[in-house]
Amino acid sequence: MNDEKICCPQFDPTPWDGKEIVWENKKFIKDKVCTLFYMPINFGSVVTRMITKVEKQGASVQDWLCLSDHTSLWNMDLYLAVDKDIPNAENTSISGKFVSKVYEGKFSDTGKWVKEFNVYTKEKGYQVKKQYLWYTTCPKCAKKYGKNYVVLFAQI
Repeated sequence: MNDEKICCPQFDPTPWDGKEIVWENKKFIKDKVCTLFYMPINFGSVVTRMITKVEKQGASVQDWLCLSDHTSLWNMDLYLAVDKDIPNAENTSISGKFVSKVYEGKFSDTGKWVKEFNVYTKEKGYQVKKQYLWYTTCPKCAKKYGKNYVVLFAQI
């Protein structure tokens, strides 16, 4: 690993791969990312803006969890897990039972992973209500770590 600044913590896939998770009113703040045919345009600046709001309040990001909800070709909603309500942010919560699966590789493989995840959830007998993706590191940190993990979540 080189001496360049690392902005993303190193990700451990073990607690997230093939797991069932229950959230009861898990706190998040929400923001929007512009996309072009699902490719994020301003992802980094939106995440930075969200983290800055959290840090200004003396709050923390839980597990560095940031869920992406691709709502259209042109928009993605981001949900950043926080430990308390954040003023001047869109506070929300998510409840439910989820299954997660970790993938590793190039961001361009996301479409392939979603298809594989759909097969995985179907084979396990899960009735999927909603899906989220967690891009665990930025491209620069993924390159530094030598691994690019993406976690897919399905609300079941």
